[in-house]
Amino acid sequence: MDPTATTGRTSTPPARTTAADRAAGDRATADRDATGRDAMDRDATGRDATDRATIALPAVGHAVIGGAADRAGTAPAVTPRLAGGDLFARHTRSYAAEHSGQQITILEAGCTTAGDLDVEPLRAAGALLSVSMIDEDNEVTRAAVAQHQEMRGTILGDLRTVSLPPRAYDIVQCSSLLDRIEHAELVLDRLCAAVKPGGLLMLRIRDRDSAAGFLDRVLPWPLRQAIWRKRQPGEPGPYVAVYERLASVRGVQAYVLMHGLVIAERGALGGLAGGLPPGPLGYLTAQKLVARLSRGRLTANHEDLLYVIRKPEDRFARII
Repeated sequence: MDPTATTGRTSTPPARTTAADRAAGDRATADRDATGRDAMDRDATGRDATDRATIALPAVGHAVIGGAADRAGTAPAVTPRLAGGDLFARHTRSYAAEHSGQQITILEAGCTTAGDLDVEPLRAAGALLSVSMIDEDNEVTRAAVAQHQEMRGTILGDLRTVSLPPRAYDIVQCSSLLDRIEHAELVLDRLCAAVKPGGLLMLRIRDRDSAAGFLDRVLPWPLRQAIWRKRQPGEPGPYVAVYERLASVRGVQAYVLMHGLVIAERGALGGLAGGLPPGPLGYLTAQKLVARLSRGRLTANHEDLLYVIRKPEDRFARII
C-alpha cells in the first residue's frame, strides 16, 4: 500500500514529510518545555512569596525566647507600634474569651498610672471579672487615689511586703511602676509569683535607655513638671524617677529568660514611634539631640516599652 494514502497527501515525498513532522514535533516539545518551566517559575515565585510572608509574621510585635539574639546577650529590636492601652485590652478580651464562664481575677499594680483594660464592656458582655488595685504609698499616689472614685479601694503600701497570694491572679498589669520604685526586681518577683500558670503579666515601663528616660532622670523638677502637665493635665505628678536596670529592654529580656517566661507580644510608644500625647514644644527635638550626642547608646525611637508576658503552665517549659 502507498504510505501516503493513509494521510491523504500524495504530493509530498515521504522523506520530506518525515522531516517536517520531526520539526513540528520538536517545536511542540519546546513549547511544552517552555510552558512547564514558566509554570514551575510561577510556582517557585508563589512559594517564595509565601515563605516571605510566613517569615515576616513573627517580627510584628512577637518575640521568640531562646533565639540567636538571646544567646548572644544582645537586646532584640523593638518594633514600634501604636499599641497604647489597646495592646493590653486586646489580650484581656482574648483571655476572657478563652476562659468564658470562669471567674477572671485581675490585679492592677501601680494602678494610679495603669492603662484601661476595657473591663466594663467585658462585664457588660457577661464576663465574670474581679479587679484588685495596689500601689506604692507616697504623696503622689495618695493624691491620685483621692482624685479618682474608682480607686477608692486601692491598697497603698510597701510593694515588697503587701499581701499578694501566690498564683491567685489570671492577669497582672504593672504599668509605669517599675521605673518609679526602688527594689523593682523584688517587686516584679512578687507580681510574677501572683500570676496563675497560663496567666498574663502585662508590663509598661519607661525605657531607661531611651532619650526620654535619660531626660526624665536629669531634667530639673520644673521641666519634668511641665512635661507631665502637658501630657497628663490635671493628674497628680510627676512621680520620682528611679530607673533601675530592670526598666530597660535588656533588663526585661534578661528577667524573662531567667524566670522561664514567654513574651507573647510587645510594643513601643512615644518618641519617633508616636502614640503618646504631644509633649511641650521642642521635647521630641531634645530627644533626638540626646540620642545623637549619645552616639547610639540612647534612642529616640521610643519612650515606653509594652510587654504581654505569658507564664507557662509548666515552669520548665521553654520556647526555642
